[in-house]
Amino acid sequence: MLKKWEEQPMLRPRIEKVIVNLNVGKSGEPLEKAFRVLEEIAGQTPVKKNAKSSIRDFGIRKGEPIACVVTLRRQPAIDFLKKILPVIDNKINKSSFDDRGNFAFGLKEHIEIPGVKYDPDVGIFGMNICVTINRPGDRVSDRRKRKAKVGHKHVLTPEESIFFTKQTLGVEIV
Repeated sequence: MLKKWEEQPMLRPRIEKVIVNLNVGKSGEPLEKAFRVLEEIAGQTPVKKNAKSSIRDFGIRKGEPIACVVTLRRQPAIDFLKKILPVIDNKINKSSFDDRGNFAFGLKEHIEIPGVKYDPDVGIFGMNICVTINRPGDRVSDRRKRKAKVGHKHVLTPEESIFFTKQTLGVEIV
């Protein structure tokens, strides 16, 4: 695969974005604490996300902010992954990869991240991390003007994504 990627640079995969989602489940002070934690960890200002529907049992109303999300792209995304992956022992399950080569994993406690100290006033939060991997030229299917289909030979397969992830991030696939 490396030889093919060197001969044809448009086939070489890249990390498009890393989405870090910290869902609290309620608004107010807990969400503000989670917002500050995510801003500290990611080094970027998060965005609050609202509930899509009301769930009476959990006390959630539609439109109420219950989560915060940050999207990292380019080099900050790679730096963030290199900081986070040792927390999960640089191991990712093969089942975490979808049919397009993207993968996701979760952290149960944010204090496991190196450099983050436990603060009893803030508490402990878990988070979901989703990594989108694609090839250059994949934007033609997402843009508004002149949408086009990506050819079947150009679509990233899970096997190629796994190989790229091992090579780039030094991750072991279990």
